[in-house]
Amino acid sequence: MMTGTIQNRESFLNNIAGQLGRERLKAPLKKPEWKYNPQDKVLTDATADELVEVLKTHCEKINTTVVTTTQAGLTVALNEAVKNYGGGPVVSWKDERFTQWGLKDLFANEWPNQGLEYHEWDYNAGDENIKLAEQANVGITISEVTLAESATVVLFSSKDRGRTVSFLPKTYIALVPKSSIVPRMTQAARKMREMHKDGQTVPACVNFISGPSNSADIELQLVVGVHGPFKATYILIDDL
Repeated sequence: MMTGTIQNRESFLNNIAGQLGRERLKAPLKKPEWKYNPQDKVLTDATADELVEVLKTHCEKINTTVVTTTQAGLTVALNEAVKNYGGGPVVSWKDERFTQWGLKDLFANEWPNQGLEYHEWDYNAGDENIKLAEQANVGITISEVTLAESATVVLFSSKDRGRTVSFLPKTYIALVPKSSIVPRMTQAARKMREMHKDGQTVPACVNFISGPSNSADIELQLVVGVHGPFKATYILIDDL
């Protein structure tokens, strides 16, 4: 692995400080303490069930289907959602939670027996993963944090959780644990900050996805599916 060498760092930084008309900062900036923090007040008193209702209401606004199920009923719910989108090919992350939730038999046996093509992300396969995601009808991932206020699923990428699974297939299904639902972006940012402080790895890529691909850049005419899946379903799993 090649490594780079930093040269002229001090003179470069000194030159920037000089152009700004001040001396180089020698110590970290002190975090300001704000008198008011309205971002902490939004929906903070809402119960888990109330947050679910907020999520469902906003899903209607962003043309996203919500399916509610238990962990025991997840296999049936997911199978039905895939059928509603016309079947395979299907791609998904490689994630141990699929096994914990009893989905492995669906992926490895039921779907192949039905003639439905399924691919689990394999980082050893390199660009073949991207090719299969491009050809897929359905992509399946899991939401790490879910923002009720905007009906946004937050995805943490890794070597086993390819980014293309959520935006290259024609349609998209997010598995959303009820325990992952928080009021808004404020809590998601705080969670990632706490992960960093606790020494956990914060993904280099964090995706915030609010339903299917939408664009109204041209003459404010809404077009769905321009930059990603044209349909999206959130399967809400009651794990509380």
